[in-house]
Amino acid sequence: MTGILLQVPIGAGNVADSIAHAASALANAAPVEQSVPLWELVQKGGPILYPIAFLSLAAIYIFFERFFTIQRFSKIDFNFMNQIRDFVHHGNIDAARSLCRNTNSPVARMIEKGVMRLGKPVREIESAIENVGKLELYKMEKNLGLLGTIAGIAPMFGFLGTIFGVIKIFYQIAQQNSLEINTISGGLYVKMVSSAAGLSVGIMAYVGYHYLILMIDRVVNKMEINAVEFIDLLEEPVK
Repeated sequence: MTGILLQVPIGAGNVADSIAHAASALANAAPVEQSVPLWELVQKGGPILYPIAFLSLAAIYIFFERFFTIQRFSKIDFNFMNQIRDFVHHGNIDAARSLCRNTNSPVARMIEKGVMRLGKPVREIESAIENVGKLELYKMEKNLGLLGTIAGIAPMFGFLGTIFGVIKIFYQIAQQNSLEINTISGGLYVKMVSSAAGLSVGIMAYVGYHYLILMIDRVVNKMEINAVEFIDLLEEPVK
């Protein structure tokens, strides 16, 4: 038998065909990656994603509403205080009040209150300006607390979804008496998707909250600078 096999000629073409056939078989046997559509993945997260989705929409709305409001408050005319100084030095109080009323900014509203108190002690004028400044700060910080709350509770909803997923896993194991991956995959989806969604919304709200706080700090700094400049103006000698 061995001798017969050794006598069979082996052609180069047959070897090449065999190698090509084997490579083709391996290519066909290789696993093909399958991507899961995002919407299908979200659906596997379970009902807990509904409140998380609501929190995400609320966070987006609050962020952009506050962003444009604070941005509008931050627009301050650099020539505003120079005009106020000229009006006050020339005793044209009505023109100063008119300029403040026609300027839509927190600084203008603060200075208007100070102009209305001209003739009274400087300490009383300073206190009136400070009170208006607090009101303007409250307007800018409106609803920011809600954004901070969303940053805190969104991950908690994700953690709640994790608990639901674990409960679902143990329930399916008890029902089917099996530890196969198909038995526990549904609970794993709920667990992982809800956790990822809750953390994502929480991080988004957290970053947005602190970014708005930074914007408010810049506006407050401008308000304080202009308030101090107005108080110094009142103590300047009239030329």
